[in-house]
Amino acid sequence: MRERISVEELQEEAITDVKQRIDAVKAELSRFIVGQDDVVEQLLWGMVAGGHVLLEGLPGLGKTMVVRKISEVMDLQFSRIQFTPDLMPTDITGTNMIQPNEQGGQSFVFHQGPLFSNIVLADEINRATPKTQSALLEAMGERTVTVMGEMHQLAEPFFVLATQNPIELEGTYPLPEAQMDRFIMKIDVSYPTRDELKEIAVRTTGTSVQTLEKLVDASFIVKANQMAKQVLVAEQVLDYAVHVTMATHPDNEHATDDVKNYVLYGSGPRGLQSLIAIAKVRALFDGRYNVSVGDIKRAAPAVLRHRIFLNFEGEAAQVDKDQLIEELLVSAEERA
Repeated sequence: MRERISVEELQEEAITDVKQRIDAVKAELSRFIVGQDDVVEQLLWGMVAGGHVLLEGLPGLGKTMVVRKISEVMDLQFSRIQFTPDLMPTDITGTNMIQPNEQGGQSFVFHQGPLFSNIVLADEINRATPKTQSALLEAMGERTVTVMGEMHQLAEPFFVLATQNPIELEGTYPLPEAQMDRFIMKIDVSYPTRDELKEIAVRTTGTSVQTLEKLVDASFIVKANQMAKQVLVAEQVLDYAVHVTMATHPDNEHATDDVKNYVLYGSGPRGLQSLIAIAKVRALFDGRYNVSVGDIKRAAPAVLRHRIFLNFEGEAAQVDKDQLIEELLVSAEERA
């Protein structure tokens, strides 16, 4: 018979279990996905934090494939929506259709759209019109869709993992600031290295077919999310995160010279909430029950880069937002 154990020991066991299972998920994905370790890691951060994630990168870098394989290993219901200018809101939310009933008459029956999945891949999200994007905004913010005045609840958990091309602007509708802010993170998908490119060619042009094992399910994501929320944040770590967030505004006294010169406006409160949420998940993945300044620094670029908007001078100078964030992190550490 097992001896009685303390609450602290139970917590330690639960944290260890989450870490081991996440490590197993990453290892399984690495059997198929070449490189992109940071992309996979950050996608898992965003999902366990309960947020939506925007992936930006050139065509052909495997953004769609990464999302699809994550859904396989995590045994989550997956749907893919190819966003185009002629996509209508009902194409993604679903619609009421007339069907015969048992009484011999006809009645409206709601047919669910592709949003009714655990993972929704919104491919080339910036190609949809604002009308369709607004329907997606409700789903992302409220986890519901409204059709003909009737509200329908979405699946639990529910994630929008969206992709967009950073260079092709013809036929696109830039995402409004309110919708950009709904994404907990924006991940930049980089070009593979020389060795990774060779390995991709070897794996994808042969006859072998790689099947991945299902290692976790939706209940694990919900459980891990609840555990992450309980991770502790010390006062000085919270102050550091607040300092960094406020310093993204050009009128803040602690803003760097580059922020004052090149930024139009910075992150709002949701940016700070996202920063803390992601830092908590990162600590959990590392087997810790407290957030460190290092967690904040590691999470900051992906959390803040799409919440900083450059002014005309900044756009003209092609200022690197990640460099601005790095300067803010250094400045905040010096003042701590």
